[in-house]
Amino acid sequence: MPTPVPPSYADVEAAAAVLEGRAHRTPVLRSRRLDELAGCEVHLKAEHLQRVGAFKFRGALTALSAFDERQRRGGVIAFSSGNHAQAIALAAAEIGIRAVIVMPHDAPALKVAATQGYGAEVVRYDRYTQDREQIAAELAADRGMTVVPPYDHPQVIAGQGTVVKELLEDAGPLDVVVTPLGGGGLLSGSILSARALAPHARVYAVEPAAGDDGRQSLRQGRIVTIDTPRTLADGAQTTHLGQLTFPIIADGVTDIVTATDDQLVETMRVMAGVLKQVVEPTGVLALAAVLSGAVPDTAGRRVGVVLSGGNIDLTRFAELVGAP
Repeated sequence: MPTPVPPSYADVEAAAAVLEGRAHRTPVLRSRRLDELAGCEVHLKAEHLQRVGAFKFRGALTALSAFDERQRRGGVIAFSSGNHAQAIALAAAEIGIRAVIVMPHDAPALKVAATQGYGAEVVRYDRYTQDREQIAAELAADRGMTVVPPYDHPQVIAGQGTVVKELLEDAGPLDVVVTPLGGGGLLSGSILSARALAPHARVYAVEPAAGDDGRQSLRQGRIVTIDTPRTLADGAQTTHLGQLTFPIIADGVTDIVTATDDQLVETMRVMAGVLKQVVEPTGVLALAAVLSGAVPDTAGRRVGVVLSGGNIDLTRFAELVGAP
């Protein structure tokens, strides 16, 4: 199979045209109190208010819209702990193709139920002992389906790039852009948009402290693979960056920093208490690092922060944020 061509900002623009009227143009949230806590002017791109509750719908719909007739007849298979799963399931339902999603046994019940609710078949696996990519590849070969991975795919990257494209268009010039980092689809697309629309802006990414494969990869100049990290940020429990995402990240990111689970919970409290918004642990990775000071040179600056998702069971949310 030929190596996919890396996406460009032109692909992000094409994705924006595909998504217009089909994905939400999510708001940019502002809070004077949040600015005081962060010591800078924070512009929050509210992707937890996106369809399926996460930015992933952008990449999923962009990728499936590019399917040819043979691929549409065969259907799509994906692997995900939740948000990409829901996104592929909904996009497939809207386009009218079959979807099979490989999901871990410990995926949040809310995300599994939503994925099935959109009409997708769910195949479960153990994320700590089994290889989800191998399972998906074998199922795709058996059933004649096309695999759409959660991040290492040109149309997925292009679709995710529309997040920061909109952020920069709506918020105006930014000095710093901060995104969560799992496999790198959102970050790669963000770099493409920032480079085109705000070339002087510094771009930072934030990983869970328990799983900093991206930071290690950046430092070592190669893709580093780690064991599946144990973190509240289930959407960033990836073990390595992608063959497409890593070169874009290595060339364009200013740095990669981390946030602890405790910092994620405290930031969820801030979002609920100050902005009255429910955001999942992965969704607050970027903001947690800004509030903790892990992202440098933000003092007094205009800082764009991506809130990537809000899919968390309310009982679990209450358990996490209820008691300091």
